[in-house]
Amino acid sequence: MPAEALAALAAAGGTAVIQAAGTDLWVTFRERVAGLFGRGHKRQTEAALEQLDQTAVMLEQAVTDSEDETDVERVRTRLEIAWQTRFTDLLESLDPGERAEAAERLRELVELAQGGVSAATGGMAVGGDVDIHAEGGSVAAGVIHGGVRIGNPPQPGPDQR
Repeated sequence: MPAEALAALAAAGGTAVIQAAGTDLWVTFRERVAGLFGRGHKRQTEAALEQLDQTAVMLEQAVTDSEDETDVERVRTRLEIAWQTRFTDLLESLDPGERAEAAERLRELVELAQGGVSAATGGMAVGGDVDIHAEGGSVAAGVIHGGVRIGNPPQPGPDQR
């Protein structure tokens, strides 16, 4: 797997951890992430569970304690980068066969986290196709699940006027 693909997958994994924390998905998600890091070793699994729990607590505290959404976003970004680094380190530490298997498991985790669409305050989340009809048409997004089409709105035909 090319380095760029591993980096993108690790980044998506970091995002997935932050997306899943505090949701109904968290218990299942954290167990699966810990299993990926533990690879059958109890101590490594427990260490990963502890790191995941600390992440969830830090996110919850940021949301609860901060009146400024910018502060919350800083915490989210810092934790996302920390998990991206952990996933990168994990993938790079494995031999090619193990790396391919771990990468597939991480892809599944990313898909699991993205299955529940959510957005932060002031954000918009869409779980399907999006048609955008805007002057000059543009899209700014972190993750889009589904198709995006930018264009002029359909004009009514002669029978519809």
